[in-house]
Amino acid sequence: MDVTAYMAQVGQQARAASRAMAKAHTGAKNAALLAIADAIEANRAALTAANQIDLDNGRSHGLEPAMLDRLELTPARIDTMIEGLHQVAALPDPVGAITDMNYRPSGIQVGKMRVPLGVIGIIYESRPNVTVEAASLCLKAGNATILRGGSEAINSNQAIARCIADGLEQAGLPQTAVQIVETTDRAAVGELITMPQYVDVIVPRGGKGLIERISNDARVPVIKHLDGICHVYIDAEADPEKAINIAVNAKTHRYGVCNAMETLLVHDTVADLILPKLAELYGEKGVELRGCDKTRRIIDCVAATEADWSTEYLAPILAIRVVDDIDQAIEHINTYSSQHTESIVTENYTLSRRFLTEVDSSSVMVNASTRFADGFEYGLGAEIGISTDKIHARGPVGLEGLTSQKYIVLGDGHIRN
Repeated sequence: MDVTAYMAQVGQQARAASRAMAKAHTGAKNAALLAIADAIEANRAALTAANQIDLDNGRSHGLEPAMLDRLELTPARIDTMIEGLHQVAALPDPVGAITDMNYRPSGIQVGKMRVPLGVIGIIYESRPNVTVEAASLCLKAGNATILRGGSEAINSNQAIARCIADGLEQAGLPQTAVQIVETTDRAAVGELITMPQYVDVIVPRGGKGLIERISNDARVPVIKHLDGICHVYIDAEADPEKAINIAVNAKTHRYGVCNAMETLLVHDTVADLILPKLAELYGEKGVELRGCDKTRRIIDCVAATEADWSTEYLAPILAIRVVDDIDQAIEHINTYSSQHTESIVTENYTLSRRFLTEVDSSSVMVNASTRFADGFEYGLGAEIGISTDKIHARGPVGLEGLTSQKYIVLGDGHIRN
């Protein structure tokens, strides 16, 4: 296959489909989503059979158990895919919303209209259910999308793509509004991220290596985050019970997720009270603790190195530092954080306001676990990913993050004097 020619064709089809999607009304988009859900339900056996081929191939190629787990389409995961389509269909359509309309002294009205981004390229690994999640969000936001899943899931993704195509056709929308890249050749990724004439935004979902490569090589804007180095700071005026519950949940609720706490900061005046209790609870859950010198004088743990402060473990490992005050806590966070999610535990209103203002991350919390940094928990219904960038979308990226705004002007024969 000539990958360059193939990807150019995919891009041309996506661009044409994006124009049709931009003017599609909400009813048609919702009908497509529900038809896709019905197609997945009707084709459970075919999806399972295609997925079994991928699982067998993965085992024969020595794929790790964790990767095989993410790859598997269990009946429950198929149920979740179907439910997700229904949920996205029920979400308000952001496209076409007009806001901030104001009369100007000249007599014209100026406002903003929300519009689709156009063509979104999504590059992801392993999990075939991402195919449905990404397609549904892009579709509802009026975009065309090009999906490039991992080679290990090619059969599963193609089976899902057939269901998506059926649903789009039933709703009278172009089947090319959602295209799955059919080649496993890695050169396809290089083409996808360097086609600004066809692709408006790239969203990479996967490991740090993948995202770094996309960020470095792309000639198209990228919505992404590299690391989830999240912090919880327990202040001198924290409620001890709240502090312990939040610190345990933020670390141990799930380990391999980007919004799990990786570094705990504790004010010096409460460290003797808080840390022994936390160490006991973490010990029960098998969490390895790595602490600064002050931490090690209070609890038994491994000595933390400079590298620990900037490491995303995605594992039952936690770095702990005892700090002198909120200033040192904020300085540490702004130095080592990946600007994902940070939380302060305190009963001091003034200090909580300082933390919200001075910590430079995409989600900043007061008296809450970092695990809440999630599109569903934020009321977005679903998310395409988390962005730690400062332009366009920041934080969980839901439907609105997959749109932009344009100025609109209403006049009635007005001319500029």
